[in-house]
Amino acid sequence: MVLLSRVHLVRHGRAAAGWEDLDPGLDAVGRDQAVAVADRLAPLGPLALWSSPLRRCQETAAEIGRRWGTTAVVVPEVAELPSPDGLAVSQRVEWLRVAMQGTWAELDERYRSYRDAVVATVSAIDTDTVIASHFIAINTVIGAVLGDDRLVIRSLDNCSVTIVEVTAGQMVLLEGGHEADTLIR
Repeated sequence: MVLLSRVHLVRHGRAAAGWEDLDPGLDAVGRDQAVAVADRLAPLGPLALWSSPLRRCQETAAEIGRRWGTTAVVVPEVAELPSPDGLAVSQRVEWLRVAMQGTWAELDERYRSYRDAVVATVSAIDTDTVIASHFIAINTVIGAVLGDDRLVIRSLDNCSVTIVEVTAGQMVLLEGGHEADTLIR
């Protein structure tokens, strides 16, 4: 029997700080967004619930978990795109702006390994799952499904939900998350 799974990739709510804080929680708007997405997803669950290790994702997932009486499992493979080694936090915004305009092929092996780990993790899911993750990680999945090597395929809004179907390690995009202008703060 072939297992069919639906994976709901939720971009975290709006963060309380930009890149000057490597691990901000949610601001008031982000908390409201997390409540809204939890209300939207509540009727589906309880499902398996995963989160990136970063606070903004854990806080988003916690709101969903409250509806289901569960706690998210922290999964490092769905974390944020790492910064280059030795790069000052103040330089990350410019590096990220440039990287986001390009392709994975233009980045070094460390970033292609990141991409491959995200894709391998999501494509191995065999049960309906909700994952609170990040803009680039979710775009990585979308790119893998569409065969598109760009880092950014969709300008995913905070708390948008992208849905992929996974069957025997193969992914199909069922719904692209809501798009908005993404501000890299």
